[in-house]
Amino acid sequence: MRAASGRASKTGTVQARGGQGVVYGLAVFAGAFLLFAVQPLVGKFILPWFGGGGEIWTTCMLFFQVLLLAGYAYAHLIVTRLRRRLQAAVHVLLLAAALAALHVIPSPEWRHWDFGSPTVTILAILALAIGLPYFVLSATGPLLQGWFTRTSGGASPYRLYALSNAGSLLALVSFPFVFEPAFSRQTMGRLWSWGLAAFAALCGYCAVLLWRSPTASGPARGDAAGKGADAASAPPIGTRLLWLALPAAASVELLAVTNKICQDVAAVPFLWVLPLSLYLLSFVICFHDRRWYVRPVFLSGFMLSMVGAVLASRYQRRLPAIELIAIHSTMLFLCCMVCHGEAYRLRPQPRYLTGYYLMIALGGAAGGVIVAIIAPLIFKTYMEFNIGMAGCCLLAFLADRTPALRRGRRRWVYAAVVATLAILVAIFPTAPPPYRSGDRLVTRTRNFFGVATVWERSPNDPGSHRYILEHGTTIHGLQLVNPAARRVPTAYYGVNSGVGMAVREVLQGGSRRIGVVGLGVGTIAAYGRPGDAVRFYEINPAIERLARSLFSYLAESLATVDVVMGDARLSLETEPPQNFDILVLDAFSSDSVPVHLLTREAFELYLRHLRPDGIIAVHVSARHVDLGSVAIMLGNHMRLKSAWIHDEGDQASVTLMSDWVLLSRNESFMYSDAVRRRSGSPLRDYARVGVWTDDRVNLFKALSWP
Repeated sequence: MRAASGRASKTGTVQARGGQGVVYGLAVFAGAFLLFAVQPLVGKFILPWFGGGGEIWTTCMLFFQVLLLAGYAYAHLIVTRLRRRLQAAVHVLLLAAALAALHVIPSPEWRHWDFGSPTVTILAILALAIGLPYFVLSATGPLLQGWFTRTSGGASPYRLYALSNAGSLLALVSFPFVFEPAFSRQTMGRLWSWGLAAFAALCGYCAVLLWRSPTASGPARGDAAGKGADAASAPPIGTRLLWLALPAAASVELLAVTNKICQDVAAVPFLWVLPLSLYLLSFVICFHDRRWYVRPVFLSGFMLSMVGAVLASRYQRRLPAIELIAIHSTMLFLCCMVCHGEAYRLRPQPRYLTGYYLMIALGGAAGGVIVAIIAPLIFKTYMEFNIGMAGCCLLAFLADRTPALRRGRRRWVYAAVVATLAILVAIFPTAPPPYRSGDRLVTRTRNFFGVATVWERSPNDPGSHRYILEHGTTIHGLQLVNPAARRVPTAYYGVNSGVGMAVREVLQGGSRRIGVVGLGVGTIAAYGRPGDAVRFYEINPAIERLARSLFSYLAESLATVDVVMGDARLSLETEPPQNFDILVLDAFSSDSVPVHLLTREAFELYLRHLRPDGIIAVHVSARHVDLGSVAIMLGNHMRLKSAWIHDEGDQASVTLMSDWVLLSRNESFMYSDAVRRRSGSPLRDYARVGVWTDDRVNLFKALSWP
């Protein structure tokens, strides 16, 4: 009877622990889902407030990584320093405070904040909107795993970490494919708030389980038996540093790849989510089972993909979007598999669990600081892209504990690896070469909005001598040096381009008001006549500085020229109607598309600043996105006539191939012989892209697939 009773008691205990495991698993999964679902949601709200560039997401990621670190530090401190019941009480109070402070939808008033730096302003907005709830969610993984270890008889918690990353991955994948197409931003914000309330209930129940555990009133440090044995097996300092360095290298590469993809394609949630999803997938694979990380396979694959990635960066002008995304994403995934696989191989005993996770979080935050803050200050190109790859490769060798590298020749192996990586970084610079060999680099600058470069071409040929402005990998304007040709419109703005034709044909005998979204080198000012007014809107101070110091279109224009600094859409929202005769949209950062300038709400704003018979000229010469179809669909929605004007360009007159879409209610202009002779109709299904709105942008259908 006593044996039977013992078996029954043991069975009941096992069942109770199994039930606890389900509750802990649900809470960890829900917390991770909410933690990563809010990232693209809040980013989508603030993206239009700072120009729509990929650097905004990098800054958001810095905030999330720092808060994740703070959450892990909080979890480590209370698990190791407080009695169990006090842990439960403290965390329940923090959950209640997070619910009370919840403000996931940023206030529209915050978009006018300016703390002197876009990075600082974004961090302040995020802290106020989501700081405390995100901090609480960040602590969930390590905290609940620590609780689970103490209430389940010492069961291994590492699969809960894999479950946590699976929840994060599901949140990221579902955002662009499920939530973004089906719900508005406001609705998604409300759904997330309800989800946080449900999570708080689950986490509160876990706190109750901890409170009721048999040794709940005992000190946290007395939980584990065999303290002396555990202390003897404490990880050495070198191992602890690798816990930090390996995730830091993966984090650097995550943000560097995200920057490259967003700048060269588009800054939209999907292209934020894809790299981060691969990053999390590597955590899921590596931490689920040690057998899934096969070191020779993944390390060899990473070496090969690293070569492919640096070559793709070097020759990215020739590659279509899908190939660029695929090459960089493959390299990122293999890099993360190596870093996180090695980190898992170095995992400690459960006693050191929260400290281990704290170092991983510290590495992630360090990577965010390197890319978002330090790199723009010390590098003029995206050098961190190569540095992240080199660091991952080196750390993988340092983390190897196999006997083959423990012999006396180990230091020579390290030296050879370091030398090889240094040569790799030196041979494959991160900045693409000039479009034409022989061009001389005049200046290069990098700031929050990307990398801008000025080249000099043909200095010994007075007829062809010119300066060229390149942003990222795209020419943004050029000017001839010859005084007789300095005021000739060049690049995409020649007299035969769509915008050139529109400016020449409108109000030929009267003064004109021309608005231009995107400064470039100020080429459109060359069309200015006495009495005209040309008003540029530019967000990047480096572009204005270069346009005024190395180019003369602004200074030599016959029109009155103004440059309004700041995001064009925000500036137009605060200005009285400008009554533009022509409004030119040409605001690209490299090949990236600021989608918030191409939505229904944006076009409603443009029409408020346009004369009834005015013209909107949209530059649609993007390599990777079919902006022409987007512009025509918006024009149809606004009941505007449209014309697609293609210009092959002429190297003799230094104009480049360009595509413009002209939109207007001015039928006399749109049906004129000049427009009808030039208007084309590419064989495209315009309707497939839909009408873009602030809430919904279907980038997949607008991508230019090979």
